[in-house]
Amino acid sequence: MDSGLLGWLGAVALLFGLLSLILQLFSGFTFLSFDLPWIWANFVIGLLLLGAAVVSNLDSLRERLRSGGARRAGKYGTSAVLAALLSVVLLALLAFLSTRYHVRWDWTETGSHSLTEQTTKLLGGLQQDVQVTAFYQPVAAAPARDLLDRYQYASPRFKVSFVDPQARPGLVKELGVDESKLGSGLLVLKLGEEKTEVGELTEQALTNALVKLTRRESKKVYFLTGHNERPIEGEEAGKEQGFQFARDALANENYSVESLLLAAKGEVPEDADAVVVAGPTRPFHPTEKDALKRYLERGGALLVMVDPRAATDLYDLLGEWGVEVGDDVVVDRVQGLFGRPVSPFAAEYPEHPITEGMREPTLFHVARSVQPKPEAAAALSVLVRTSEESWAERDVDGLFRDGQAALDDKDLKGPVPIAVAGQLELGAAKPAEGAEAEAAEPEKARLVVVGDADFATNGLLSQFRNRDFFVNSVNWLLGDVEAISIRPGDARASRLQLTPQIFAQLRYLSLFVLPEAIAVAGVLVWWRRRRAQVR
Repeated sequence: MDSGLLGWLGAVALLFGLLSLILQLFSGFTFLSFDLPWIWANFVIGLLLLGAAVVSNLDSLRERLRSGGARRAGKYGTSAVLAALLSVVLLALLAFLSTRYHVRWDWTETGSHSLTEQTTKLLGGLQQDVQVTAFYQPVAAAPARDLLDRYQYASPRFKVSFVDPQARPGLVKELGVDESKLGSGLLVLKLGEEKTEVGELTEQALTNALVKLTRRESKKVYFLTGHNERPIEGEEAGKEQGFQFARDALANENYSVESLLLAAKGEVPEDADAVVVAGPTRPFHPTEKDALKRYLERGGALLVMVDPRAATDLYDLLGEWGVEVGDDVVVDRVQGLFGRPVSPFAAEYPEHPITEGMREPTLFHVARSVQPKPEAAAALSVLVRTSEESWAERDVDGLFRDGQAALDDKDLKGPVPIAVAGQLELGAAKPAEGAEAEAAEPEKARLVVVGDADFATNGLLSQFRNRDFFVNSVNWLLGDVEAISIRPGDARASRLQLTPQIFAQLRYLSLFVLPEAIAVAGVLVWWRRRRAQVR
């Protein structure tokens, strides 16, 4: 075999042996059973091939060393060696700086490796350190470390310590942790004297625990019953049309949620911070309607969700408050779910705190138009509209009976408003206390009306931005504007689970074996072409 070819092949072996060693040292990989044999094999084969090339070409080397070309080659070769050494030093410096200064980029389509807006706002507003004790065995700590690192990167007040529960049983007892919960790992969060535990390793579960720790005041939300509203309790609440998930979503915001049979109470309780009317289909007793009016007059907060053709008698009351609820059904043949025109997407969000930051659509199902009356346009704002291709079909009987709809002069052309919100001055001013006190302003009621209740049911709440739209509406009604945000959703990114052995094999194939095989093939092809040109 030609001595020159042997030399080049030996140089390739030495180069990849050196690169393998440097990569192992600077990347933090632990040496596996076949790491060192691979590196030493490259060094030995490279030195043997270079030695064979030198021995077989001694006479030619002596002649070149005596010539002037050898001095020039030595000069340029020295420069090349120094440049290579400088490159290695720069790479080592960059590797060192990367351990001191951390920068993250998330290029996934859904932001799977980034914290959501709710989490970042929550972490940014921490006034005290949150101490997190992660009880995980070392072999199972990697997923927890990956998630908790994002929280630590977002806030210096988020302190994390990993503990092997088998190595420190005393700490388990000190924190009052039930040992039966430690099987798959557990997070214990402490803020001052308050403590909570998180067993589910997701951003949603961890952020909900932070909300409960940081939001000390628990406000109360009542859901009306007695008019066939969507249930939040009992067996029906867990079905597709129930509101169990909506109740849980509010509980995760540290709100207290209860049902309210207004006909039995006669008045909305004094501790009611907000009242929700979720899809009534039966008339209200006059005393109930009067109770709702008195509640708003004293500065209450009300969320009304009413479906098309619902047999309720709240329309006159909503009209008194400046809300026009259309006797129609929104149809969208272009932007409907899977081509269903009565399940429209709505992604046009006029400026309002409830929808601030929302970019993805909200999904509704059999919705009606809701808009402010002209005289109430200053007090009420539209929250969301459907697309320009949609319209509000007013021949509801024909639509439900024949399944046919066509835009005509009687219909409301899109974009169709589906929800409104605003502050209303309904009550008289409270008397000012003290002789020098200025005249008090009347309490302003807060009102949100949505022309659909299906969007917040168990079947649709987790779809798109439905959860955010519902919970943000309640946040705004309660005055918790700082809590309005885009919340963690269900992860849509999939991951490939690899065993350490398979990972090591893939790493060797991609970083060492294939590149070196390509380099050897390249040398062989180059050498063959060179010899063909000489001939």
